[in-house]
Amino acid sequence: MAMTYVQKVIAKACGKPSVAVGDVVEPEVHLAMSHENAALVINQFNEIYKETGLDAKVWNPERIAIIFDHRVPAESSKTATNQKKVREFVAKQGISKFHDIRGDEGGICHQILPEYGYVRPGKVVVGTDSHTTSHGALGAFAFGIGATEMASVWTLGNILNVEVPATIKVNVTGKFLQHVGPKDLILHLIGKLTAEGANYKVLEFHGEAIKNMKTSGRLVICNMSVEAGATSGIVPPDEETLDYLKNVAGVSDTIEIFGPDSDAQYVQTINIDVSSLSPQIACPHTVDNIKPINEVSGKKINQIVIGSCTNGRLDDLEAAARILKGKKVARGTRMLIFPASWRIYREAMHKGYLADLADAGAIICNPGCGPCLGVHQGALGDQEVALATTNRNFKGRMGNPNSEVYLCSPDVAAASAITGVISDPRVGG
Repeated sequence: MAMTYVQKVIAKACGKPSVAVGDVVEPEVHLAMSHENAALVINQFNEIYKETGLDAKVWNPERIAIIFDHRVPAESSKTATNQKKVREFVAKQGISKFHDIRGDEGGICHQILPEYGYVRPGKVVVGTDSHTTSHGALGAFAFGIGATEMASVWTLGNILNVEVPATIKVNVTGKFLQHVGPKDLILHLIGKLTAEGANYKVLEFHGEAIKNMKTSGRLVICNMSVEAGATSGIVPPDEETLDYLKNVAGVSDTIEIFGPDSDAQYVQTINIDVSSLSPQIACPHTVDNIKPINEVSGKKINQIVIGSCTNGRLDDLEAAARILKGKKVARGTRMLIFPASWRIYREAMHKGYLADLADAGAIICNPGCGPCLGVHQGALGDQEVALATTNRNFKGRMGNPNSEVYLCSPDVAAASAITGVISDPRVGG
């Protein structure tokens, strides 16, 4: 039976020769990730064992990763106490893939997992975070689950009652123009599909533009696949994947890669030529409210944010620094920079990117989720407007339902910081 890439991954994780769309299966989990919400998972996990009289032991501590990133450093005694609870659990269970609030190994979960080589092609990855879809960039079937489901995974090592999803093939051709990139591609695609257009489906990316895209860009498009309702976004692994795992993540073991069958069945095929794509903007208050930049240019901005699990990587900071070098952030506009990990922070510091951004007037913050989820750092005031490289712009997303959030690429964010209004980075250079 011909299979899509995700069908092959699921079949392998179930020990089956094949699976069909609609089958309900219980695949083995290769990696189970949580962040601070591991405190909730611990509660559910302990409940499972409460009536058994047995010691609560996770099925495999080597396959669990926990990263503090949403509220770092802790912003309240409640958060600090929950983090303490997680640390105690990690120590008791012998979980080694734990990244605490440290400058030598910390960062955002969706950067740490690929950076440390925890994610491998052809594996099943689950996380208590909707943007776990990011890890499809490395050829994993990666998706978000709830705390109760994760407690079950910690106990059994399998994810229960998974329906094999149908797949939408996205064929991306052409070459990106200057100041246009992966963020613009995924915003454009979300606008075409709408926020529910890929519900319960997988977005499988192909084409020359994907083949030529670095893993950092693939992480962007897979990260935001969930904003179209997708269960997961996946780039079938290739030489770029192997190069990243070897030379960035330091993986030395043999990696098996494979792709979908040539006659695999897709429920839809979408063709996009990026050669004519312009910078895209997601306007309030939904991610699928997409407009080309010329339709929103001139909008006054109070705060600009570059970072998050979507666009806080080294090439994002490089792009912003190149535009801002020797220039100044406009008066009346705040600019916050959140590198995705401390490794990225140090590399950006050594290359001078952070100095260029700080000299321009930006505030360099510690790696973490920052204001993206609206509970920590960089909240907006009433009627204020933010332009961000983050992934969601729902009402209240940056801590205030009486504000507005626009989403864009790092290039657009940097160009707009100079003018204080939404600006096209292609104008004037």
